[in-house]
Amino acid sequence: MSQSVQKEMTIFTNPPAKKLRMFDSELLAPAIADSFRKLGPRTQLRSPVMFVVYIGSIITTLLYLQSLGGKGEASSGFILATTVWLWFTVLFANFAEAMAEGRSKAQAASLRSLKQTVVAKKLATPKHGTTWLPQPALDLRKGHYILVEAGDVIPIDGEVIEGVASVDESAITGESAPVIRESGGDFSSVTGGTRVLSDWLVVKVTANPGETFLDRMIAMVEGAKRQKTPNEIALTILLVALTIVFLIVTVTLLPFSLFSVAAAGSGTPITITVLIALLVCLIPTTIGGLLSAIGVAGMSRMMQANVIATSGRAVEAAGDVDVLLLDKTGTITLGNRQASAFFAAPGVTEQQLADVAQLASLADETPEGRSIVVLAKQKFNIREREMASLNAVFVPFTAQTRMSGLDIGQRAVRKGAADTVRQYVESLGQTYPAEVARAVDDVSRRGSTPLVVVDAGRVMGVVELKDIVKGGIKERFAELRRMGIKTVMITGDNKLTAAAIAAEAGVDDFLAEATPEDKLKLIRSYQSEGRLVAMTGDGTNDAPALAQADVAVAMNSGTQAAKEAGNMVDLDSNPTKLLEIVEIGKQMLMTRGSLTTFSISNDIAKYFAIIPAAFVGTYPQLKALDIMHLASPSSAIMSAVIFNALIIVALIPLALKGVQYRAIGAVALLRRNLLLYGVGGIVLPFIGIKAIDMLLSAFNLV
Repeated sequence: MSQSVQKEMTIFTNPPAKKLRMFDSELLAPAIADSFRKLGPRTQLRSPVMFVVYIGSIITTLLYLQSLGGKGEASSGFILATTVWLWFTVLFANFAEAMAEGRSKAQAASLRSLKQTVVAKKLATPKHGTTWLPQPALDLRKGHYILVEAGDVIPIDGEVIEGVASVDESAITGESAPVIRESGGDFSSVTGGTRVLSDWLVVKVTANPGETFLDRMIAMVEGAKRQKTPNEIALTILLVALTIVFLIVTVTLLPFSLFSVAAAGSGTPITITVLIALLVCLIPTTIGGLLSAIGVAGMSRMMQANVIATSGRAVEAAGDVDVLLLDKTGTITLGNRQASAFFAAPGVTEQQLADVAQLASLADETPEGRSIVVLAKQKFNIREREMASLNAVFVPFTAQTRMSGLDIGQRAVRKGAADTVRQYVESLGQTYPAEVARAVDDVSRRGSTPLVVVDAGRVMGVVELKDIVKGGIKERFAELRRMGIKTVMITGDNKLTAAAIAAEAGVDDFLAEATPEDKLKLIRSYQSEGRLVAMTGDGTNDAPALAQADVAVAMNSGTQAAKEAGNMVDLDSNPTKLLEIVEIGKQMLMTRGSLTTFSISNDIAKYFAIIPAAFVGTYPQLKALDIMHLASPSSAIMSAVIFNALIIVALIPLALKGVQYRAIGAVALLRRNLLLYGVGGIVLPFIGIKAIDMLLSAFNLV
């Protein structure tokens, strides 16, 4: 490879991303600018509630211009102040959405910065050692073959067809530990932008430029392209219905006012400016202004958890999930079996068994072998010995023998599966104790794996290898149960083992000896009952079930088929993340419900402020409803309009951060919303409107 080409190769780096604060200057300035850009009619029309405020602002602006000519329906100062705060209401709603989108765009920009221009080593034939030619990554196409060696950046997504290498995927996943990528199996997928640390790989390109995993991630996190979710559409319909009702009521108030004044021969009819202010205060502008921001922020929080959601629908579906399908290994259990107990054969002490078991595991570098050495040391203080000092020869495990151990001269020390060891012992003409056979059955019945130890043909006893259930997982399942979510463990273990682990972990049900067909059938069964199902997967055999599940979280370390079948990708490849995903989805729904409750309830206080003020000139008797004793009708109307605008700004942090997640049922959640956000939504406006009225009066602004 020429030096000129080498200079074109860029080293892929992943500087730690700056964590942006809620109102960071990097977000604030663009959000303010976007607030004005969003003033176009097409953009405003996406939120029917705010579109009404937008039209009202335009009308009052025209009324103000009319008043400058001396023909205004009210004082130009009052109309101007009302107009300014109505425009602020629209801008504040735009600002909330822009802030949420800004956080997503910052994440997208961070991902976009990972894309580097690299020159690939294109192979003429898909074989290591053959000639390669430099080719820009942008010129690669599906079906091309490339070579990547230690230090090279993988230029584009692909599948390994030859070789084994250590790959640094920290730029994509944030995980510092390198991963092994090799041909065949579920770990053959490589992602463009990652870097090979050792050895080499021959890769078949599986994506064209612009269609890579990184490109899809960037598109996914663009909040501006987020589709409305079914629940959000339903809520929007409700808000539109309320807006239409109040619009009809407000429009009919003007002729009633004119008729009443004409009939009485005295009084002052209501003005259009006041009617618009009344309408804006009556309709649910708070939730209307924050609704889009809540949805975009939900996707942003998912991204902060290192999960890419393909759409807002996937995030919301996570909040509605009521059945979780969880893989046993790596999700419910640690994944590595650990030695937990020794069961000695007749005539053998437990310490003697531990000593021989440790001896058989001295050169065994598997997690199971290391755990046997540690357990013997912990229980009997048996120190690990040196293979060299024993003149021992290590006998590795093979699929044929299903045993491992060592030979010390003529002494053969072995450990292995019960059936294999039994055949081995009987082939030597020795007896396999019935007590050991019973111990093996007891260990299996508990869901553990029995390992039988032999010393020079004599059966010493059984080591219990236990699939350790993760700490705290049972409590998390209990929380999900309180929320009405059913947990189902999926495992390839036999029913006896699966039942034991399921009982220890506290899951509601389990599927043992699971095949891809079994998983698919189970998901469809739950869905036929009207339930929403979530599951995780990483292998090609998981793809059918992932495609069927309502929330399908594919592991980034998994196959391309699994990632394409899912509607979320976990960059950390942590199966337990499914629990966190459900919590984020629930939090988004809780936030929307809480702010909707607050928005509708805080209108009550505004009724008492603005209705008496608006109609006191027509119906003096309405003065009795002025329970806040506001300074004047003009001050009351202005105070309500100002509060209506400022409350949107005050609630932006809550909309972006989300309400605190609580593992409680729907009834308890509704009760909490009514007490906290319902009652609070009624009380706070009384205090806020009165405080604004006092300030306006103190400074003679009205």
